[in-house]
Amino acid sequence: MKLLVDNNLPPRLGRGLGAFFDGMHTVVHIKDKFGTGSLKDEEWIELLGREGRWCVLTADRNIARKRPSRHIFSHAGLIGFFPAPAVAKWPMERQCARVLTLWPKLVSISETVASGFYEISATGDRLRAM
Repeated sequence: MKLLVDNNLPPRLGRGLGAFFDGMHTVVHIKDKFGTGSLKDEEWIELLGREGRWCVLTADRNIARKRPSRHIFSHAGLIGFFPAPAVAKWPMERQCARVLTLWPKLVSISETVASGFYEISATGDRLRAM
């Protein structure tokens, strides 16, 4: 799986997951992939779409809810994982633990769907389609 961690989550989350899964999966923070300049959502979404088969971990739920971001994201063939509002308020180590707990589900989705929007809930072992 290739996973991009968006700007609204700290670089240490992307780097930590990247180090943990080194050699098995590609996990990178957006700043490490595209630099520290400010790309608009539409720009990095289109760039990832051109590369193909990327997933995105982001707390920016507007990507899943609002146009034109939702349309561009879906058209680019990306899969989005969005922490539920309660999860987004947790300390970073707890958020990371939740992502690790659900990692097999994230990988399975990345291998079986072409694009989509999924919520990482605070409980359970399923991801809810958004």
